[in-house]
Formats: sequence, structure tokens, C-alpha cells
Amino acid sequence: MAAIPPVCDFGWKAPDFTLPGTDGQDHSLSGIAGPRGTLVMFICNHCPYVLAVIDRILRDARDLEALGIGVAAICSNDATTHPDDSFENMKLRAADWGMTFPYLRDEDQSVARAYDAVCTPDFFGFNADLALQYRGRLDASRKQTGPEDLRRDLFEAMKLVAETGRGPEEQIPSMGCSIKWKAA
Repeated sequence: MAAIPPVCDFGWKAPDFTLPGTDGQDHSLSGIAGPRGTLVMFICNHCPYVLAVIDRILRDARDLEALGIGVAAICSNDATTHPDDSFENMKLRAADWGMTFPYLRDEDQSVARAYDAVCTPDFFGFNADLALQYRGRLDASRKQTGPEDLRRDLFEAMKLVAETGRGPEEQIPSMGCSIKWKAA
């Protein structure tokens, strides 16, 4: 069942974190933050919504890093119920995908809860002051990759953030698989 996150809460401050990465290093929010903004995204290895756009996520991340935007992806899914999302499988996927940014494991799901992450993918775009400016979709793709000429909503929004410190007023929420929460 598809999940849809709430609209952007402009100015909401990014919660700090330090998480292990698939590269063998721990990464903190301050270490990831770029001089012109930061993109924190919640993704996973198995979600058809993520798999449909992973090439576009990687493209946009590279293009945003060139604009001074720091980028990180976090997997918070319960690997007990969804073994495809285990840390070992994250390492394999990061290598297969050729990720140029940290792919982090949120084993206890505390970061997903602090961010109120809802689905994969769920994008949080912050300005240089780590104030939320974008919580929308990557593009109009859903479970299938959309046409090549789709508007790059995430890229255009974060480019605006890099240039002005503000995100667009109009934002279309992302859609994806729900975060796989551990049993209480």
C-alpha cells in the first residue's frame, strides 16, 4: 500500500544524527551538510517506487552535489521482516548502484522517527541553515519510471534552495512504500 508524507513544514530544523554508512564510516548530519543546503532521503533496497527511480536519484544527487548540496540516503526498514534491507544488502546495493553519497543504516529507527519519515522514497531538502525547504517528490514517476522528459521536481526545488535559501511554495508530496517499522 502506498504511503504519502505530509507537505513541507517550512523552517523545521533537521534533527541531528550519526549513523553507520555502507562505506564503513560513521556519518553525522553536520558532516553531510553542504554549504548551500542538504538533502536527506529515506530509501530502501526493495521498494518498487525507489527501484523505478534509483537512476534518477543518483543523477540528481550528483547534480545537486555540484551545486553545493550535501546528500545522504538512510534506510530505516526493519531488516528482520524485510531482509533485502539488511546492512549487508545495503552495502551490495550501494556498490551496484555506484552511490556517490553516504548510504546510512538507521537500525533502531530513531532517525526515521525524528524526521517523521513516512515512505520510501521520502525527501527532506534543507537550506544552508538546516531549515526544511522541500518535502516533495523526485518527479512524477510512481512504481514505474516515467518518461525521460519529466520535470525534475526535487532537483529544481533544491537548485532554488541553493540559489535563494528558500524552496518552492507549491510542492507535490512523494509517494512510496511505507517505512517498515519494527514491532512495538
